[in-house]
Amino acid sequence: MTDPYFDSEDYSDNSENEVSTSQEFDVPLSMAGERLDAALAKLLTDYSRSRLSQWIKDGAVLLDGKPATPRTKLQGGERIHVDIRPTEEAQSFTPEPMDLPIVYEDDHIIVINKPAGMVVHPAAGNWSGTLLNGLLHHDPRLAQVPRAGIVHRLDKETSGLMVVARTIPAQTELVRQMQARTVTRLYRAIADGQVPCDGKIDAAVGRDPHNRLRMAVVKFGGKPAVTHLRILERYPSHTYVECRLETGRTHQIRVHMREARHPLAGDPLYGNPRHVMPEEVAQTVKALGRQALHACQLTLTHPATGQEMSWRARLPDDMRAVLAALRGEHASAFTAGHDAMEDGEWDDDDDHDVEVLYVRD
Repeated sequence: MTDPYFDSEDYSDNSENEVSTSQEFDVPLSMAGERLDAALAKLLTDYSRSRLSQWIKDGAVLLDGKPATPRTKLQGGERIHVDIRPTEEAQSFTPEPMDLPIVYEDDHIIVINKPAGMVVHPAAGNWSGTLLNGLLHHDPRLAQVPRAGIVHRLDKETSGLMVVARTIPAQTELVRQMQARTVTRLYRAIADGQVPCDGKIDAAVGRDPHNRLRMAVVKFGGKPAVTHLRILERYPSHTYVECRLETGRTHQIRVHMREARHPLAGDPLYGNPRHVMPEEVAQTVKALGRQALHACQLTLTHPATGQEMSWRARLPDDMRAVLAALRGEHASAFTAGHDAMEDGEWDDDDDHDVEVLYVRD
């Protein structure tokens, strides 16, 4: 199913559904004089020549019962035995038992309070241990839903709320809501410096032309991205802010805050390691070891019932420690009308990690 919501570079489709097995066959006389790796590439067209060459080097290919090299010349008539080895990509959709932080589930959706450090979707360097692997173990039926029902993502080191669809109709409807920008996603973040005022950052985000591992605000070739900012508390060295996404681009909040010259505290990719702050604060930011970003509230229309549902999750302990250090210094007066406790907001010192706010017809 084609899904324009996801950036193509972040979600790849695994076309090889391999299983561990073996094959044997005789080399045709017409291949006399060819190298073993080149001949195998013609005989096993489902696999790349480089992969086959690696299998030969690893001893997974035997020529007349003996190991060979990729450059071995064939005479024709030899017997080849190949142990088909599944790739990491093929194993990435393997169910894995894990303690999933599920805060709500029914027959149609699952809501997760993802901890920092958990990768959402398998990719290079993280082919196992991801949220997707855990979801497939929790509900094997998710194997029939694209991406195991994942409709949006959080960065590995960003914590907070995510919704997962349990059926294809639910996934289709949630993606439609994401595209229509009717899903509300609120984040709490701690930014370097004193953010001057509430506002909106409207700047296209795309691959950084100077560093392909990062995203950046770009003039050409990017995708529209809008982030709304609300100041909650100001301190001498930092600002506690709320961010509301209109769009969901890769690293959007982190890139927008960097562009605004207020990168997120502790951000290893977009942050400012030379930002000046009190020593106690610096220690808590160092202990944080990640960007100070948490998806605190998620509101959507239930894809099956049509009810509006909302969940909120308090800050994790590491971000609370940073705030405690900042408050230990002193916070300037809240901007009028922007107290962090206004509008029925929850107390970050309560004992409940997640709360369902309301369900409305």
